[in-house]
Amino acid sequence: ITAMLRQGPLSQAGAFPARSLCLSVLCSANMKVVALISGGKDSSYAMMRCLDYGHEIVALANLRPCDDSVDELDSFMYQTVGHHIIIAYSQCMGLPLFRRRIQGRSSTQELRYTCTEGDEVEDLFVLLKEVQKHFPMLGGVSSGAIASNYQRMRVENVCSRLGLVSLAFLWKQEQTSLLQQMIVSGIHAILIKVAAIGLDPQKHLGKDLVVLQPHLAQLKVLYGINVCGEGGEYETFTLDCPLFKNFRILLDEFTIALHSPDSIAPVGVLHPVKFHLIPKSQESYESHIIPDPWVLEVEESLHCEVPTARHENALICLPVAGTGHHLNVIKQQHGFVTIGCRHEICNGDADFELDLTLKAIRTVLHREGLGWEHVLYIHLYLDDMATFVKANHTYMQHITENVCEGVPSRSTIEVPLTKSDLGAVMVEVIAARDKNKKVLHVQSISCWAPSCIGPYSQATMHNCMLYMAGQLGLDPPTMDLVLGGAGPEMEQALLNCESIAQAFSISVSSCAVSILVYCSSLAGILERQEMEKKLAEFLVQADETGASIIDVQPLILYVQVPALPKGALLEVEPLLYFPGIDESLKRDSPTSISVATEELVADLFLKEASEWIFSSCEGYSVKGKCCRAFLSLGHKSINQCPGNHFMMNKSSVGSNSLSLALRSSLKALFKVLEEACLCCEDIVAFRIFFVAEVISMNTLVEVLDCVSHKSGVSSSFSEQQEMFTNRPHMLRISQPFCIPVLDLGHTSNKHDLITFDLLALG
Repeated sequence: ITAMLRQGPLSQAGAFPARSLCLSVLCSANMKVVALISGGKDSSYAMMRCLDYGHEIVALANLRPCDDSVDELDSFMYQTVGHHIIIAYSQCMGLPLFRRRIQGRSSTQELRYTCTEGDEVEDLFVLLKEVQKHFPMLGGVSSGAIASNYQRMRVENVCSRLGLVSLAFLWKQEQTSLLQQMIVSGIHAILIKVAAIGLDPQKHLGKDLVVLQPHLAQLKVLYGINVCGEGGEYETFTLDCPLFKNFRILLDEFTIALHSPDSIAPVGVLHPVKFHLIPKSQESYESHIIPDPWVLEVEESLHCEVPTARHENALICLPVAGTGHHLNVIKQQHGFVTIGCRHEICNGDADFELDLTLKAIRTVLHREGLGWEHVLYIHLYLDDMATFVKANHTYMQHITENVCEGVPSRSTIEVPLTKSDLGAVMVEVIAARDKNKKVLHVQSISCWAPSCIGPYSQATMHNCMLYMAGQLGLDPPTMDLVLGGAGPEMEQALLNCESIAQAFSISVSSCAVSILVYCSSLAGILERQEMEKKLAEFLVQADETGASIIDVQPLILYVQVPALPKGALLEVEPLLYFPGIDESLKRDSPTSISVATEELVADLFLKEASEWIFSSCEGYSVKGKCCRAFLSLGHKSINQCPGNHFMMNKSSVGSNSLSLALRSSLKALFKVLEEACLCCEDIVAFRIFFVAEVISMNTLVEVLDCVSHKSGVSSSFSEQQEMFTNRPHMLRISQPFCIPVLDLGHTSNKHDLITFDLLALG
């Protein structure tokens, strides 16, 4: 059998590429796939979806009990009922079947899995590793996971350790619709286990799913069962489907075993006694020859191969002082620590600079009694998106699932760092002293939302805030950008955001505090207008009466940057607030900045910074709990040509007028904080986006230094900082974290020079 397998078309290929390769390689079409099969409808339909998306199934894999007389194991991972017939799948599909007897048990039952000696998950690792030996170009593993995070995360763990991609095209699909799709697709499956109210072993076992579909729909209405059996209500075995090119299975004889004769929800299984294969093609029918099963038993002893991890000491040995790093640190009174860092010795090597920068951040975290496991969100700024693959490889050396206990969410964009003498990489992390975070990290490719195969998660919930990774307009099952330009990309990106939000039982349209839209320089003015139109349409959601369900619109900021991952035209980064069920009845409603405050801000600029134009000051707050504010500045001498290039140069912006404008801005921002019933000690993040073509980083830093040390200014930045100086566990805000960009504004056509971005949490 081994010789036959190695004679296949994959025998001349090299080993599967390392996981450090870019996502587009890992998720390319025409992957060679091994399908995990239990015999059920889900694994069968998952294989069909693999073919729909251009992948090739080259082998089947199955785990079964050690004792053939046992129908069902007490397993959290595997369906084993019907394992006696699985051998026929090799003949029906004409594919090799790799089988292994389960030696382990459910030793680790926590949701998050790490390599555990003697656990049944390690049987899957041994099985797939053997498949990989025979098919060196194996790229993916198909599974029928629909709703079980427990099973999905364990398959992803094994795939990650073997350098494979998990394919779960049924993940999070609406079950009534999914069941209908399976039946329409030609899957003929029978019930082989029942364990739910309304399902009778004597009456329903052995019946075709097509016949029972109306009954299952009725049970959903009456008792709320999962129509696809995801709650363990029933299990199926596929006797025929379009994948069975050679034969279909006919069950001749079976017995029924009652495991629990409960009067309300009896549990029973079907035990197959005799079956035979019926040829599907005329050629097979005429030859009357049924080939022997193409089966390889994997009998290697069970052992745990723990992946090599970096030693923590290697990450904390670098002192921060005197090592050429520029740090912006905020230590907030409620336990947040935000660190912005860049390497001051710039050699243009993003890989080298990122390594040193992450070491420096790890050192600061360590000094605060924190680690990567406390980090909620990371902003990664690159000078050149072409360095992303190498930078991501370095990132993966520091930030791993084992170290983080739930990797942080991340946004990655290209900004003009070198032009502002800021090196090749900047990183900003937001961490919390407690570990009260809930991380959504789905590595499987599915139809639900884009996968995160790398060391970052789709979203992180901490207390009432949901920090979502930057979302591109990627089609989830293919991981390719949707076609058609900026409009379709925005629609898809927002759809991806909504799918992620719904995993936390909330909605972007009703819970968004702010939405940052990063626009690539590849997007022209008409495309940016289309982005804005699609976003506005998405936010205007209506209830059944036609009234808007949004009391307060989220803050929106458009930031133009040179490039985005995968050549995308846009990246959407939402921040959501949701107090939870217990607090929802007593929460204060979100509010926007008041007209009085807006007038006060405008008045400050008329009196103190007349050369500058107060463009907008927008705030979203829940009193005493959260506040985000964007304050944008323009300049009276700015003119723009049709090519969207600023006619001003860096010498056009005077330090004195800029100093007055920034001082007025800080007054205005603290006024917004005051209105939100928050204070400077509640600030979690404080950034300045600035147009690098017009404003020099050196000028901006000098002015900020001047403003922050200026005395005698009512409610000034310096006075707010003095509150921090002598307090335990408090560190003053050295400066806002400055980020150079190409253009920015609160609309896609607005051209501001500076935008303050402030986030405070109570």
